[in-house]
Amino acid sequence: VLEPLKAACALYDITTPARQAAFLAQAGHESGGFRYTSEIWGPSDAQRRYEGRRDLGNTQPGDGERFKGHGFLQTTGRANHAAVRDRLRARLSIDVPDFEQEPEKLTELQWACLSAADYWDMRRINELADAGDFLGITRRVNGGTNGLADRHARWERVKAVLEPAAPPSEPAHTPDPLAAFTAADTITPQPQE
Repeated sequence: VLEPLKAACALYDITTPARQAAFLAQAGHESGGFRYTSEIWGPSDAQRRYEGRRDLGNTQPGDGERFKGHGFLQTTGRANHAAVRDRLRARLSIDVPDFEQEPEKLTELQWACLSAADYWDMRRINELADAGDFLGITRRVNGGTNGLADRHARWERVKAVLEPAAPPSEPAHTPDPLAAFTAADTITPQPQE
């Protein structure tokens, strides 16, 4: 998981300790500690929650379940699956799947990482991370403050790894991204249907 995540973060300038800590905390929460690349909902729950939601582009019968959250920041809805496809195609020099035709492709590790970093960039969240506005970041990722305590706890753990306090006489610390990733409670992700 670490290498595709590092590559996605580098591509979207999520490169400072403040940005990385905020990103890992939010993506860690949204993905259950990087365990899931697909939203955990039973078919009837996903249908009830997303079916017919025109604001998500869910206009066809079955879109609610088909376009439930995918990727580490849970891209949700037909319109958002198409939009991330278009943004990634414009930015990358590699073939990008058609996530509107094959939404489950966003559960693949490379696309789960890239779609999360793309969302972070599209929503201009690096600016909030630079300002240390974790509540603002949470609202921009989640639309509210759902799971705020868990997100904040993950943020504190990752910051402790990436920004350890060192006495002035010691050399500058080089953050260990693997340790930060572990601090965010990460394990190998698995699509959850």
